[in-house]
Amino acid sequence: MPYVTVKMLPGRTDDQKRALVAKVTDAVSETTGAPKEAVVVFIEEMQKEHYGVAGVRASDK
Repeated sequence: MPYVTVKMLPGRTDDQKRALVAKVTDAVSETTGAPKEAVVVFIEEMQKEHYGVAGVRASDK
């Protein structure tokens, strides 16, 4: 059973998240041969205070 975790900053709509889960599920199923019913997708929204790039937190931009 494949497990996929998508980490991203908040701000996407429910429709965007729904589409993301569907497309990730399709991609994993197609590439691994796992049935879609066995693919689990987690979406983790990270707080901007807990994420940084090039030494700068996203919340400080």
